[in-house]
Amino acid sequence: MKRISLIFILTLCVNVLFANLLYDITDGKYRVKSIEMPRSMNDGEHYTMMVNGKAIVKYSYKTGATVDTLFSIAKLKKSPVKEISGYEFSPNENKLLVYTNVKYRYRRTFTADYYVYDLKRNEIAPLSEGGPEEVPLFSPDSRYIAFARENNLYLKKLDFNTESAITTDGKFGSIINGTPDWVYEEEFEKTRYFEFSPDSKMVAFVKFDESKVPEFSFPIYIDPSKAKDELTTYPGSYKFKYPKAGENNSRVSVCVYDDYYKAIKTMKLPDADQDFYIPRIKWTNSVDQLAIFRLNRNQNKLDMFLTNPKSTLSKLILRQEDKYYVEYENIDFIRFAPDNKTFIGVSEKSGYRHVYEYGINGTVIRQLTKGNWDVTDVYGFDEKKQVLYYQSAEVSPMQRDVYSVDSKGKKTRLTDGKGTHNAFFNSTMSLFVDNASSLEMPNVVSLRTSSGNLARTIRDNAALAAEFKALNLPKKEFFTFTTSENVKLNGWMLKPVNFDPNKKYPVLQVQYSGPNSQQVLDTWRIDWEYYLATLNYVVVCVDGRGTGARGSEFRKCTYQQLNILETKDQVETAKYLAQQSYIDKDRIGIWGWSYGGTMTLFSMTTGEKVFKAGIAVAPVTDYRFYDTAYAERFMRRPQENFKGYDLSSALLRADKLQGNLLIVHGTADDNVHFQNTMLYIDKLVAADKQFEMQVYTDKNHSILGKQTRRHLYTRMSDFLIKNL
Repeated sequence: MKRISLIFILTLCVNVLFANLLYDITDGKYRVKSIEMPRSMNDGEHYTMMVNGKAIVKYSYKTGATVDTLFSIAKLKKSPVKEISGYEFSPNENKLLVYTNVKYRYRRTFTADYYVYDLKRNEIAPLSEGGPEEVPLFSPDSRYIAFARENNLYLKKLDFNTESAITTDGKFGSIINGTPDWVYEEEFEKTRYFEFSPDSKMVAFVKFDESKVPEFSFPIYIDPSKAKDELTTYPGSYKFKYPKAGENNSRVSVCVYDDYYKAIKTMKLPDADQDFYIPRIKWTNSVDQLAIFRLNRNQNKLDMFLTNPKSTLSKLILRQEDKYYVEYENIDFIRFAPDNKTFIGVSEKSGYRHVYEYGINGTVIRQLTKGNWDVTDVYGFDEKKQVLYYQSAEVSPMQRDVYSVDSKGKKTRLTDGKGTHNAFFNSTMSLFVDNASSLEMPNVVSLRTSSGNLARTIRDNAALAAEFKALNLPKKEFFTFTTSENVKLNGWMLKPVNFDPNKKYPVLQVQYSGPNSQQVLDTWRIDWEYYLATLNYVVVCVDGRGTGARGSEFRKCTYQQLNILETKDQVETAKYLAQQSYIDKDRIGIWGWSYGGTMTLFSMTTGEKVFKAGIAVAPVTDYRFYDTAYAERFMRRPQENFKGYDLSSALLRADKLQGNLLIVHGTADDNVHFQNTMLYIDKLVAADKQFEMQVYTDKNHSILGKQTRRHLYTRMSDFLIKNL
């Protein structure tokens, strides 16, 4: 009896320990706390950072010493704010925009209460009295601020403290001026669609007409304005414009407001009656040249026009075409030279993403980077030294390093060739902050010279590293294998605590698998898999075809047939694992979120009995339910690729489900609509397929919340313990 009690107590203690580990992970205990990167000041010798939401402090790059407190709520005579969420400097650094009371609309866009702070006078005043503002922007001469509010644009003249409307036709559900609609924010990752001209006298902006875009709505069950325990008898609803694959997009045009004439002109583009996207606009360093970037609806042709804002006439300068699709992110790498005679840009015409120098007329002058590897970021070009700084996956697709290349083609690696390095250069390109991490090292933030020499360590996260190491959990190991189709795939494996090679273990495959994504990276990420390792699971992640940093052909081979090749690679992974002596081939599972959730459904409906269990969180079950820009980038329109959409539809394979399935979704998911899951389970019921389901009330695609995340991961853990 005593022995039974002792065993019970020991088991209970172990379970409590495991539960604590799971909650520590979901609560973010081992996640590196958000690191605010130093913001370079104009002199390149100093940087600023926000301190506790109460102050903005100036530091020396070289020593890290505090130089000055530029803004302090405590030092204001009558502060209208108790805390700030962020800030922006004016170009001349005499004024600050600080903001508070942030309210998000979708994933990135938000409104806030903005204030203008005068550093010399120690005075603060509201940017506007008309209500919360969006994405305010200083003019190059620091005398004006343009901002958005309720679909219109406004201009604040700081010299006279006056405000005037740039546009007045903005209307919810119809016209949006200067800020993105849902699709542009989500799929082109941009929150501001207006820019000042170099002389500060004009504002260029994109106008969105979403009046013909279909509306989507979903119920809201809990009224946030009511007390916590007060019942909402009739659910509310949330409605917004969301164009699904093949449906009408917003019609977009580019306009320029001239403050001298108080007039707006619409820029003329050829074939303006066609359906296209304007993912970016950029002023060159000439007031007579506005660069307008246009993607056709199928996103396989990207045009750069230089437009004269006065004549409104446009000239095609550069066109990138691809048999698959053109990456819109390439636009963000473009840098115009100060003399406006040249610019640098990125192209994949060699089969890999590389940097080129172009004449302002669009002719290629020279290729700056070369090799069978991808440039993954462009940091800038030092005009004086004629040196380009960039990030690439040259060492390995699983790593990132910072490089420089000079005018003679001499290339220098500025980081150590280990792990993942992200650089943040100062304004003079003489120093950069290196944010580096690896599988075993949480982020170390250090200051380096432009030649790569270490100047000092800013933050090392040593305490976090020691705390996690003290858990004595197993370490992830990289591996590669070759599929039956002769495709070499990269992966990582996490073996159980106290691993015994003579035993057989169940395995869970973790994956996302979406286009240009990567989960197999040498970077710090502590997630659920470490908890599963304490439950005697082997956890494996493999990046299949379609994922990034291995050239354009590997990345784009899934074109017009999403889910097909990716599924093959996950099945091949399971078969490879089944051959390992320590894997129980009858206990292999798979799980994923979003695209990864879709892959779970596909991998369990191939007709091959390789997966005993799977978890799909927020899956797309048919790309006809997903938005235009994403679905059509990889699949074209359903009207053009009907067969491809059918082959990529999880709905049409639901009757082939094999294994135990848990499907999870938030009811207020504005991204992958709950509709996807509801129609999928309807197909399962019709096919007499049993499944488990978990729904989260009024939660969006991320299913956030401390208690919600604890519940979700406990639910998924229990499912695996029961079914795998």
